[in-house]
Amino acid sequence: MKGGGLKKAKATMTDQSKDHPLHKPIVKALRKVHDPEIPVNVYDLGLIYELNITDDNNVTIQMTLTAPACPVADLIVQQVQDAAKGVEGVESAMVDLVFDPPWSPERMSEAALLTLNIDDPSQYRPPAGEKVFNINPNLRR
Repeated sequence: MKGGGLKKAKATMTDQSKDHPLHKPIVKALRKVHDPEIPVNVYDLGLIYELNITDDNNVTIQMTLTAPACPVADLIVQQVQDAAKGVEGVESAMVDLVFDPPWSPERMSEAALLTLNIDDPSQYRPPAGEKVFNINPNLRR
């Protein structure tokens, strides 16, 4: 790294609803949801892959987890759904849990990297051709 500074994480979230008036309130609500084992919220961890809001205020969130065998997976997914549903004006919220593409620390925000004291998220990348996870379940709630 040049100058010993923090290597910036890649912005990888697809967000087709950034200009929607409910976008900021939903992101604020998602930032209140935490993986109980990690002191960073799901949004800044990069677990939210897509946030889409229709003109009728129906929300679809595509997300992942840091590990597919997470013992509190159902709880985290439900909390994300509840957080989005709890925003005033949201008509409905659906969460798709996916593991492809696999999550990596490169998806984390700069704030998350600082909180977890990670200078270079690419050091956590699996070897070329290998996935972080060996399974690819696609669950829909």
